[in-house]
Amino acid sequence: MANFVLNAQAREAALQGKGSSRRLRHAGKIPAIIYGGSGEPVTVTLELRQIVKALENNAFFEEVIEIQIGDQVENVKIKALQRHPAKNTPMHADFIRA
Repeated sequence: MANFVLNAQAREAALQGKGSSRRLRHAGKIPAIIYGGSGEPVTVTLELRQIVKALENNAFFEEVIEIQIGDQVENVKIKALQRHPAKNTPMHADFIRA
């Protein structure tokens, strides 16, 4: 079992792009993508406070993370994390299937 469990919501194709991502960030969420493995890429929305809490532990970058999208569970590792240049808050996350 993974030490880190994040809850996510899948995003529709219509809710992707710069404007939509800005609205998500303003609402305290961040856009993310899960790719790799045999499955298709999945765009998701994560809660900012969950990511910030997980980032307090350095093991977040090394261990397998469980992302729950409704009934589905994805086991992933973080591949990239974009942060705001001045505030240092997460803006986008890329996950790769483990």
